[in-house]
Amino acid sequence: MEHDMATAAARLLEAALPHVTFDGWSEATFRAAAAEAGLSPELARALCPRGALDLAVAFHHRGDRAMEAALAGRDLSQVRFRDRVALAVRLRLEGADREVVRRGAALFALPQNAATGAALVWGTADAIWRALGDRSDDINWYTKRATLSAVYSATVLFWLADESAGHAATWEFLDRRIGDVMRFELFKARVRENPVLGRILEGPLKALGRLRPPAGPPPDLPGRADGGRT
Repeated sequence: MEHDMATAAARLLEAALPHVTFDGWSEATFRAAAAEAGLSPELARALCPRGALDLAVAFHHRGDRAMEAALAGRDLSQVRFRDRVALAVRLRLEGADREVVRRGAALFALPQNAATGAALVWGTADAIWRALGDRSDDINWYTKRATLSAVYSATVLFWLADESAGHAATWEFLDRRIGDVMRFELFKARVRENPVLGRILEGPLKALGRLRPPAGPPPDLPGRADGGRT
């Protein structure tokens, strides 16, 4: 039964994508997708209680899974770490339909959907760090994801407007942003090593260091077809 539901949810998402380009992640798209996937309105709503919003969430998670799969097939042992991060972001975007992403950006920019959108970006940053082998469990767990979330968000917005050949301008923009992250990591290391700054920030750093990442991924959204966060 669970497999059948996952298959139905996947069909629903596939049927929706051609409509998103014209109608966005809308109720019209959701209803048309349900009809074309051969699902009753009741079953479609059971799979996606929030309608097209849940479909947009599933589409985003599918992109994360595709990025993880693409990274898993590469030997990165000789690649600089900053270039591994840049590659992960690039793979995440290169596999996406730009117009569908544009429509998603508009959806998640709405005030009522902003928290969901922010959680998705954080989840993408988390997926990238985990795919690259990050095992931090202190303040670094948060700062890495916070900084990469900012980089990813900015890069997506740049990419959506980029008309350069092969999106070359986007990859240059991304490389500059990754450079900013690396400088921030260097700054943190120097703060810890500096006897004066280290004492000043000892308390705040210890307090933040006691924070821990969640024990596991959050519960799936109702009707999620991917079976877990990626």
